Amino acid sequence: MGAHTDTRSRIQEVAIRLFTEQGYEATSLREIAEALGVTKAALYYHFRTKEDIVASLIEDRVKALDELIAWANGHPRTPETRREVIRRYSAEMTRGRHHEVMQFMDRNKTALQGHAKVDLMRERMGELMQTLCEPDDPLPVRLRRSMALFAMHAAWFFLRDESATEEERAAAGLQVALELADGSDG
Repeated sequence: MGAHTDTRSRIQEVAIRLFTEQGYEATSLREIAEALGVTKAALYYHFRTKEDIVASLIEDRVKALDELIAWANGHPRTPETRREVIRRYSAEMTRGRHHEVMQFMDRNKTALQGHAKVDLMRERMGELMQTLCEPDDPLPVRLRRSMALFAMHAAWFFLRDESATEEERAAAGLQVALELADGSDG
């Protein structure tokens, strides 16, 4: 890993926070560098543009989704595999800034419109949803299983109650996701 990875990760962390709080358009590379306490040149060593930072954040998420999709496709489509896909997705959301990237994307829809990496992310989410269903599943079953993934996002977007910890929100999202995925198939 080393210092190079740590610095890249710190830049991503600060950038995503500023992009989400102030908006992507309103945040400059200079502000990111200042918040990090580094020179603009040091920031340039890792990322030339704000677009590069966003691309790196989304690429990290896509890579994690690719790994989960590959895992799911390597296992039979059983209820246990489905539950494990959901558990792994939940764990991935709470690690590696996934929910922060999703919040950033939600708050900066206009700035990100037509961004190739955003389209790639949507595509991967669709592929992940497909791992939870059989092609001949009735529409209500496919919808419920797709909603299992959204339930985990909803825990971050809609349960902003200050008294709930991140762990409690993640646990609530996972519980509801598993209930949706396990719902009756009829």
